[in-house]
Amino acid sequence: MGFLTIYQNNYTDSTVISNRFIDEYMADANDAQLKIYLYLLRTVNARLDTSIGDIADKFNYTEKDVKRALTYWEKKRLLFLDYDSHKNITGIHLLDSSAIANPSVNTAVTYPFVNTAPHEQPQLPLEKPIYTADQLRDFKADENTARLLFVAEQYLKKPLSPNDMQTIFFIMDKLGFSEDLTDYLIQYCVDRGKRDLRYIEKVAISWAEQGITTQKQAAALAGKYDKTVYEIMRALGKNNLPTETEVAYIDRWRKFYGFESDVILTACEKTVLATDSHRFEYADSILTNWYKAGVHHKGDIKSLDENHRRNRTNRPAASTNKFNQFTQNEYDFDALEKEILSN
Repeated sequence: MGFLTIYQNNYTDSTVISNRFIDEYMADANDAQLKIYLYLLRTVNARLDTSIGDIADKFNYTEKDVKRALTYWEKKRLLFLDYDSHKNITGIHLLDSSAIANPSVNTAVTYPFVNTAPHEQPQLPLEKPIYTADQLRDFKADENTARLLFVAEQYLKKPLSPNDMQTIFFIMDKLGFSEDLTDYLIQYCVDRGKRDLRYIEKVAISWAEQGITTQKQAAALAGKYDKTVYEIMRALGKNNLPTETEVAYIDRWRKFYGFESDVILTACEKTVLATDSHRFEYADSILTNWYKAGVHHKGDIKSLDENHRRNRTNRPAASTNKFNQFTQNEYDFDALEKEILSN
């Protein structure tokens, strides 16, 4: 019996790795991080679907190992992750490492969809427990805790209510914050004009999700974003600390596309007027189209808008296909929103 020739459809026989990745990223990454990143490149090139479980099985890792590796590369700004409301990973956005060296280069950003286990539970508690009166009494009886609660009252300029103490107990008990880190957390929020314990709790959860366990780590996190990042967040109606995904979007607009803050803020204004949801995705669509259209300064936007309005006015009635805007690097906000909401 002769040999069988086996063919695989949609097969890509090579995976391209940038020299920048080899020179600047490979040396510091461990074995698991390297394998998983290279495998992601492989799946993108071959247009293969994958999942957290599939990657774990492929290399005989645990799913936690895979998530740690993905988080590592997200911190290195080579990808960013999408999450659902239960903190499960639902998507991976691979960023072109070669574009970091030269933001003016027009490089494509790939968006491979990664399926994840539908019933996988996040590590952090989804709901704050209700502590009993005895538990709160024991909590307040501790000398260090009593001192912390006193300091918190001075920061917040009010006596702590039972609900306030429930929140602080939750932060220390379930999120594992030390007295020093909790003290710094409250001071950090108050310095930013936020004395609401619900806001403080959200910041605490955000820090816990990012692995913050010491005051030094929290201070480093708080100082790593410049003023422009927070201006963009506020322009999109966001008052929370920026997530890794949101920072990745902003980095792409500023570093990859090379937009100045006034151009980005203009896109944010248009976004807020157009939609109440998916604002980062919506703004990203606008800025991507501006980038393709050669916008460099805020003044270029007015000319682009005028051309767009003129083209829409002169467009024949039969030519109303929603994809028409892409032929001249135009943008249509209604079409953009429909496209984003359908994804």
